[in-house]
Amino acid sequence: MINLIGTYECKADAKGRLMMPAAFKKQLSPVLQDGFVVKRAVFQSCLELYPMQEWNLLMKKMNGLNRFKKKNNDFIRRFTAGVKIVEIDATGRLLIPKDLVSFAGIKKELVLSSAVNIIEIWDKDQYEKAIDDAAVDFAELAEEVMDFDEEADQD
Repeated sequence: MINLIGTYECKADAKGRLMMPAAFKKQLSPVLQDGFVVKRAVFQSCLELYPMQEWNLLMKKMNGLNRFKKKNNDFIRRFTAGVKIVEIDATGRLLIPKDLVSFAGIKKELVLSSAVNIIEIWDKDQYEKAIDDAAVDFAELAEEVMDFDEEADQD
């Protein structure tokens, strides 16, 4: 399992190519040759870049869903909408497909942000807005999400 660290700003060229930050390339070096999957995020208007190894683990879990339940099929269809296999080329560039550039509202300025085992790809303005919007209730959210069992802490 990969644990990525960092948030980096970069630029996309007219063709939708971006230069992968050196720090991410270094962290991804063990899996770089396997390729990546880029997809629409579920909750935000950004993209998610999955190392192929992480994508395969996720697909293994999805394979366990009962396809005879409509809501499972609907979820799979929505989750995999627009999914593309991409590679980082020899010069360290990543080409983002045009339909995904459009979905994420990516212009020229980008933010690549680690999200544990994937990288989120944002238009810079949208990233700043998402961070500002989340700041309002972040303390409450952190308390709810990170609420570890207090009894376990006492052991």
